[in-house]
Amino acid sequence: MIFALVALVVLALLASVHRYVWRRLVGDTTAPGSALRTAGTVAAFVLPLLSVGAMTAGRIGAPFWLQQVLAWPGFLWLATLLYLTLALLVGEFVRPVLRRVLERRDAAAADRTTAALSSEAVATTTGGTRPRTEELVPAGPAPSTTSADPVPETTPPAEPEPESSAPDPATATATADASTAGAPATPLAHPSRRLFVSRVVGGAAAAAGLATVGYGAADVLSGPTVKRVTVPLAKLPRAAHGFRIAVVSDIHIGPILGRAHTRRIVDTINSTSPDLVAVVGDLVDGSVADLGSAAEPLAGLRARHGSFFVTGNHEYFSGAEQWVNHVRELGLIPLENARVEMGGFDLAGVNDIAGETEGQGPDFGRALGDRDRSRAAVLLAHQPVVIHDAVEHGVDLQLSGHTHGGQLWPGNYLAELANPTVAGLERYGDTQLFVSRGAGAWGPPVRVGAPADITVVQLASRQA
Repeated sequence: MIFALVALVVLALLASVHRYVWRRLVGDTTAPGSALRTAGTVAAFVLPLLSVGAMTAGRIGAPFWLQQVLAWPGFLWLATLLYLTLALLVGEFVRPVLRRVLERRDAAAADRTTAALSSEAVATTTGGTRPRTEELVPAGPAPSTTSADPVPETTPPAEPEPESSAPDPATATATADASTAGAPATPLAHPSRRLFVSRVVGGAAAAAGLATVGYGAADVLSGPTVKRVTVPLAKLPRAAHGFRIAVVSDIHIGPILGRAHTRRIVDTINSTSPDLVAVVGDLVDGSVADLGSAAEPLAGLRARHGSFFVTGNHEYFSGAEQWVNHVRELGLIPLENARVEMGGFDLAGVNDIAGETEGQGPDFGRALGDRDRSRAAVLLAHQPVVIHDAVEHGVDLQLSGHTHGGQLWPGNYLAELANPTVAGLERYGDTQLFVSRGAGAWGPPVRVGAPADITVVQLASRQA
């Protein structure tokens, strides 16, 4: 019941966000019935369906080829939707400012037009030709009336009134006023101004969103970078000073990140020449049948004291028992609520808390209960939230992942609500917690503000 309610809320949120993005990018920028509006409307229905399909295909056991077909467009669209929405929300503050700038520009243009028309009218009124005076017929001698033949009296035809080349001042003024009144108040009409603003803001938002997703995808597909951190441990003997643990989490082999992704990670780890490799959960997003071959490069990991593995929550979505057996075949050592002794410290591992639904959750008593507390202890645990159990059992250092550092900004703020530490090294009492951002990505193969990494944790003895 709760799951169904959450699903309905998520679907309603997705529908609302898509409606908003459609209105700003399509409805406000294209003409009704145009090809662009039709294409945008079709995309507004197809893309969310691809995203829902990408998120559910693996859970419902869809063929792996179909998962791969849906994953790329579906998950990439989710990341694009996030940054398009954020950019458009920023654009809501830009819109009124841009409109005001355009209004002032147009008002200034209108004032210049009015002034020009008024100057022209005045020039025409004062600079025209003077009217011509009427030509009069000069008076001659009176006609003779004594001649034999009477001469009829003739009247010369009246000449038409000459037209003045200058308009009447009143008429000129009226014409100028009419011209000014008939001119548009602004050169850019209001509908055109709104369309211009919508297209500028929409285009800028689309460019920003796509550029952000492209940058974040390049970060994931190019492989993780190497970070180094030194952690002093009070109980670590001098002989173990400088011991290097390559910590890798959240590899997330799946429909998008496959064998080549695994190979990049293995090569990066081996380049650091670690003493020990710790794979702290969320190795896969899928079954051994679909992804077993993509995980095979893990057999090439090289470390003096071996490579160790603990489960993450995603292993329990994908068949944790099968994956534990498979990584053992590849040469990794699973620590299922177990502990091994290194030369100068104890290395323990607990199952992820997601295993509680299958009766395979973390058991700190089994992993740490009977150990010699005078020795330093390093714990592998996928989720940082178990730090308080680690403190109770006298762990000196806990190595975790799970958070991805937020993966997609501003997701780090949400991650902070659910985890004591999102990334990096922090202290809780006498226990230190290091959280890796992870080497892969879940869902969209995109990272923004949380670059993928593999961290070499170097242990330091206070006695050295």
